[in-house]
Amino acid sequence: MSASNADRRPLLFVLLAGAVLVTLGIHLSLVPRRYPDDVFSTGLALVGGWLTYALAFYAVGRIGPQPRELPSMRVGDIGLALFLLSVLLAAALNAFGFTPELLLEAYVLPALGVYVGLALLGWSIGRRTEAINEIVR
Repeated sequence: MSASNADRRPLLFVLLAGAVLVTLGIHLSLVPRRYPDDVFSTGLALVGGWLTYALAFYAVGRIGPQPRELPSMRVGDIGLALFLLSVLLAAALNAFGFTPELLLEAYVLPALGVYVGLALLGWSIGRRTEAINEIVR
């Protein structure tokens, strides 16, 4: 581990902790208060929560050991595809009349896909950034 990486590690832990706390705050307080009355605000809160969730996994990717070479973005591509397909599946369920109010269990698989996809995407970008920073040094 290089000296600059050791100096930066506490800041990455602060980023991780902050992102996790903001994600939990949004998902546990804002979304339940707004859903289903205010769909627009619920959507904005979900997107904000998703961004901070991906940021948390970005920090996890940066905290890990130094990559030996420039990592492939294949995991990030898989994460992005999983995220998009899960959002499309949830939209299709809603379009066919299976709203969350009627059949909440049908949204478990798309929700898992969204969060796993965001975790893979954030982690992959974090690993790639760490490798690029090491190459630049």
